[in-house]
Amino acid sequence: MTSALQQAADEFLVRYGGDVFPNLFTTAKGTIVTDSDGRDYLDFTSGQMCATIGHNHPAIVAAVERAGKKAFHLFSGMIPEVVAELAQVLATDWLPGDLKRSIFINTGSEATEVALRMAKMYTGGYEVLVLGGSWHGITGGAASVSMASDRRGYGVPPPGVFVIPEPNAYRPYIDKGSEEASALANLELALKMFDMQSSGRGAAIIAEPVISAGGVLVPPKAFMEALRKAADERGMLLIFDEAQTAFGRVGKKTGSEYFGVVPDIMTMSKTLGGGLPLAAVSTTEAIESKLHEDHFTYYTSHVSDPLLAEVGLAVLRVIAEEKLVERANVMGAYLRGRFEGLQQKYEQIGDIRGMGLLLGVELVTDRNSRRAAHQLGGLTTKKCFEHGLSMNIRRRPERGSVWRIAPPLTVSTEEIDRAVEILDRSLRESLDELSRNPAA
Repeated sequence: MTSALQQAADEFLVRYGGDVFPNLFTTAKGTIVTDSDGRDYLDFTSGQMCATIGHNHPAIVAAVERAGKKAFHLFSGMIPEVVAELAQVLATDWLPGDLKRSIFINTGSEATEVALRMAKMYTGGYEVLVLGGSWHGITGGAASVSMASDRRGYGVPPPGVFVIPEPNAYRPYIDKGSEEASALANLELALKMFDMQSSGRGAAIIAEPVISAGGVLVPPKAFMEALRKAADERGMLLIFDEAQTAFGRVGKKTGSEYFGVVPDIMTMSKTLGGGLPLAAVSTTEAIESKLHEDHFTYYTSHVSDPLLAEVGLAVLRVIAEEKLVERANVMGAYLRGRFEGLQQKYEQIGDIRGMGLLLGVELVTDRNSRRAAHQLGGLTTKKCFEHGLSMNIRRRPERGSVWRIAPPLTVSTEEIDRAVEILDRSLRESLDELSRNPAA
């Protein structure tokens, strides 16, 4: 049956890019995924950065069962009780500042579409500023503001998108001697260029608190404060895409809390659904009121679905009850310490960065040149998988070769130790192989 299904996958599935693994997969539990040969792998990407409380957590399984006894889906105008409860919990326990009102949809891409739609209607503008290296999704509007993905070959994007080169302390575009000064100089020039080109119809600045797909880049707090100021001065709304940073991953409830900057709109996905397709967009009472007066619509088949709301509530309860926000700091510090040990051993580990349990490890040919070690990164990642560790690597030519490490917040020290041992072995084997055959 397994070989027949593998043949079916090869013959009938559309190939959609990204990493492709040799086998099909059958089960997932906690930090472990199992393939069709019965082999287990440590999953240090939390699925697609989603399963923050571990794969198939019992609370999520129970939530799906509860929904099955009540309702999986309703007419979109019928608001389920559980959706009202999730909105209340989100506003009361998790959202920063005066963010209060939420809409629940399915994916991060869709959340970006909602946020852009809100900002454009509220301001009457259409121009959007976005950080380089960002990833906000692949649907039409979301793809137009995503700079970490392939952008060629998909037709004409929506007009009005302008790029702020991302702040990168390890590879600054403008080097002013310090991380903060370099980032602010970079932003100042980008804003001057935007102001020269703008038609005066600004709608939004959108940013990830941690630029994850761009190489796990953490901006200085002063940079995020400056984004807030820039939006206010131009009559634009500030949108934070917290798909990966909300609900504990970075050791705070949100990236907004970490930076002390409250956006006008916050998008959330991945970490809210715990592996199921749940996303949310939250905004203020004042913005929602004006949007409603102007007849804002986002009426889809699966808005306010009860099944997903039930799961979202379960995920938030587990994070709170198991103190996973605090745990992300403890386990993140332990993981970072283990990486720093490897850095002392290998000249090719150039930089270690990130927050909580979202870490980036940049590979270089040597620390003086900081030249990206793309070949080494790709080979090491392949060997890690062969030895039982699944992790993600960013290999954009212009942004270096960066391991993106994001295990579930429930990961144990034993699992971290095992993962680092695999990394150590894989890096050593890759260096040996490349030294013998540089063209490998």
